[in-house]
Amino acid sequence: MSDIPQIGQPAPDFSSPDHNGNLVSLNDLNSQWIVIYFYPKDDTPGCTTEATDFTALHQEFSKLGAKILGVSPDSGKAHCKFIDKHNLSITLLSDPEHQLIEAYGGWRLKKFMGKEYMGVARSTFLISPDHIIAYTWPNVKAKGHAQAVLNKLQELAAN
Repeated sequence: MSDIPQIGQPAPDFSSPDHNGNLVSLNDLNSQWIVIYFYPKDDTPGCTTEATDFTALHQEFSKLGAKILGVSPDSGKAHCKFIDKHNLSITLLSDPEHQLIEAYGGWRLKKFMGKEYMGVARSTFLISPDHIIAYTWPNVKAKGHAQAVLNKLQELAAN
C-alpha cells in the first residue's frame, strides 16, 4: 500500500497496456491534462456509472485538452467487452499486478459486510500538462463524479 500522491507533487510515472494492448505511458502524454481514475471492476454498477459519465462528458474534456484514463485490475479482454457493451469512448488501462494502482495509493484496505480485504479504492487524479498532480479525489462516489472532475479542470485550465 503506497501513499496517495498530493497536490503539487510530480505524478507517479506509469506505463500500462490499454484495452487494445497498446502501451500507454505518462511520458507519451505531454502537453495535455490527464484524468486518471481508478476503479475496482468492469461492468459493476458504480464502475459503469463512472465510465458512462466520463464518456458522456468526453467531448468537454477533449475541448480542454484532457485525456481520460480509467484503470482497474481487469484484463484488456474484459475492458474491450465493457467498452463495447456500454459504448465507452475513454481509454481503459489494465493493471492486474496493481503496480499503477499502488503507485497512486489506490490499493487499500476495504471493508464489506464485516470483512476486511485489500482492493481498489475508487479514486481520481487530475494531472497537469507538466505532469504535476493538480487535484485529487482519494475517495470517490461514482454518481456525479465526472462532472465534478470536469468542473475542477475548467477552473484550473482557465488559470
